[in-house]
Amino acid sequence: MGFFKREFSAIGLFLKANKNEAIVIGSATLFLTLDKYRPLGNEWLSALLYYVLFPLLTIAVLLRKNVMKFGFRLGDARKWAAYVGITCLIGAPILYATSRMPAFQSYYDMQDFNFVRYFFVTFASLFASEFLFRGYLIFGLKDRLGEMSILVQMVPFVLVHFGKPELETVSTVLTGIYFGFVVYRTNSFWPAFLIHMFINIFFVVSVNLFYLR
Repeated sequence: MGFFKREFSAIGLFLKANKNEAIVIGSATLFLTLDKYRPLGNEWLSALLYYVLFPLLTIAVLLRKNVMKFGFRLGDARKWAAYVGITCLIGAPILYATSRMPAFQSYYDMQDFNFVRYFFVTFASLFASEFLFRGYLIFGLKDRLGEMSILVQMVPFVLVHFGKPELETVSTVLTGIYFGFVVYRTNSFWPAFLIHMFINIFFVVSVNLFYLR
């Protein structure tokens, strides 16, 4: 009995000493799991619920912190504007060339592609995922973990890409770190959202050029 008492006591002390980090990492993992097994009818609506609303409630109720401090502020806008511009400029030809590859053509080909509908669905979905990974996780962990929070958020970001083309999933190791670094340096998750939007929209449009309407 003494052994179990000591070990449970140690677990309690560990959780108490790392309360906020346990809440952030544990809840983010829970939200990702719920989205996988209990999705709503619409992908974007499910993302907004599990990746935005639930984290915001966790910040306000359990962490008792100002939600604006989780990346919603503009931060160093001049710096992140440069990151966004340079990344999109360099990325465009790479994305177009990659969009011609058979694996991506097969996965992203949409014969009923509607740009306006796709844009708004993607806007909502990527806003939600960027807040969870680059807002909730980075800003929820950076006070204690510092730059290591960049690596922490990269792991689940890669995992949610399982099932997509192999090259895309592997590339998210680098893009996850890069997005996290930009957010950490500029103190805002907006640049990651804008870059991610550009990558997604530009790439999907490139694949579906013949079906665009």
